[in-house]
Amino acid sequence: MELNNVTIEDASDATKSHSQASNTPPSNEKPKPQLLYAINDNPPWYLSIFLAFQHYLTMIGAIVSIPFILTPALCMSDEDANRGIIISTMIFVTGIVTYFQATWGVRLPIVQGGTISFLVPTLAILALPQWKCPEQAVMDSMDEAEREELWQVRMRELSGAIAVSAMVQVILGYTGLVGKILKYVTPLTIVPTVSLVGLTLFEHAADTASKHWGIAVGTTGMLTLFSQIMSNVSVPILAYRKGHGIEVRQFQLFRLFPVLLTIMIMWGLCGILTATDVFPPSHPSRTDVRLNVLTSAKWFYVPYPGQFGWPSVTLSGVLGMLAGVLACTVESLSYYPTVSQMSGAHSPPLHAINRGIGTEGLGTVLAGLWGAGNGTNTFGENVGAIGVTKIGSRRVIQWAALIMVLQGVIGKFGAIFILIPDSVVGGIFCVMFGMIIAFGLSTLQYVDLRSARNLYILGLSIFFPMVLCRWMQKNPGAIDTGNKTVDSTLSVLLGTTILVGGVLGCLLDNIIPGTPEERGLIDWANEMPLGDDNVNDGTATDYDFPLGMDAIRRWKWTYYIPFMPTYKLQKQS
Repeated sequence: MELNNVTIEDASDATKSHSQASNTPPSNEKPKPQLLYAINDNPPWYLSIFLAFQHYLTMIGAIVSIPFILTPALCMSDEDANRGIIISTMIFVTGIVTYFQATWGVRLPIVQGGTISFLVPTLAILALPQWKCPEQAVMDSMDEAEREELWQVRMRELSGAIAVSAMVQVILGYTGLVGKILKYVTPLTIVPTVSLVGLTLFEHAADTASKHWGIAVGTTGMLTLFSQIMSNVSVPILAYRKGHGIEVRQFQLFRLFPVLLTIMIMWGLCGILTATDVFPPSHPSRTDVRLNVLTSAKWFYVPYPGQFGWPSVTLSGVLGMLAGVLACTVESLSYYPTVSQMSGAHSPPLHAINRGIGTEGLGTVLAGLWGAGNGTNTFGENVGAIGVTKIGSRRVIQWAALIMVLQGVIGKFGAIFILIPDSVVGGIFCVMFGMIIAFGLSTLQYVDLRSARNLYILGLSIFFPMVLCRWMQKNPGAIDTGNKTVDSTLSVLLGTTILVGGVLGCLLDNIIPGTPEERGLIDWANEMPLGDDNVNDGTATDYDFPLGMDAIRRWKWTYYIPFMPTYKLQKQS
């Protein structure tokens, strides 16, 4: 599937031959896809900007959806202009981390940004008695300074938990421990960990969609129409090509921007229903109920570390947020081999995997210090965009990172997305959370589903956490050991579904007897070789640093540093 037929089919022979020659696969690897621009190719700057903006639009839908769940849990009102600042902060940090990851980290064309995986432990932490929001009458009686401190103290708690827990990911990556520990992280560990992210958030999708079920169902239906049924429908557009003049090109609009088109159309429909007063005053689906957020937002605002106060750290918060960190680690690892194949790169060697996970953890630390209220993770939506457009250039992602940084400092831009009606967001949630569940379940392709052993582990590791965590949320004072720190820590840990499910799945799969074929270990190892199975023979130059490689190869001590491009190279000598 191509971005447009003319561009893909009529690309110059020089470009094609360059991509194929620089990415000729070894005989034991899968053949590389036909690409217009491979990982090390640099499109013209004007084309790079267009393609970069496309990646930006792909990820913006997922970014802006997070505050719709996060800010109510922080006890922040819908009309609070600081919601726009949180969105701008997320976009700003996303740009910084994406550039560093693509340039010095794993060096694959991936976008890093806010993730739904951190919302599950976040909601578990904020469900503790000391962080529950006061009654609405009490909140209404507060002045502006008190209301601001009400949500900022919760943001500081989240920021500390995110930043400190992410240090575990930094250590796992940069020390090379990720390759050793993940030998115990099997497909039956990944399935409950990732799937429970979507399953746990279904109530939030229902609450948001119930603001107007007609709009929500229409949003879900339109997104299904654009992304699935009309995905191969091309729209003719006029374009200029040097040496050929004006020509008609086929552009796959619905496949590239289904979320953006759906939001714009349904948002416009809500605007019409607002203008005609079909929606009564103060109806949550009106487009003007939060208009003051846009008018009060600053034109330019540069997010900075500690902008909501310096983070506070508690043991319960750090251990609970660790569940999100581990879930993101597993998810990103599953994307690395896919993106390398899509972009025409070699399979990622161990040093690139180590560096990628370490850099992702470093990005999450920065997100915590900046007060984004969330961490960073590889965006699956942008991975799919590479497969659609056949453009895997690293340079495009670097341009996209620059756009994100610039947009992150434009305060009005972040505030615009707060105006999206809740019912539209609820319809998007129904699809987004469902896709997260499906992504987790897709890992079952590696295991034998005819095995009663596997079915037992799968069923228990998904169902039991939902039962336990729901009970914990309804009975917040159930654990009473006499020590508040211990009580809070156990409440968060046992109230975080992805942690309980992941640990249960990992434990059962490693203690209940089963053959490697039955457990899916052989097929999984072929997909993601770690440890000694992933030897650096010096051929994967796609992952070399952009500067200083001659010196690094001369310094023999770098051969023992897990995140250096020369790591374990001595085995080939």
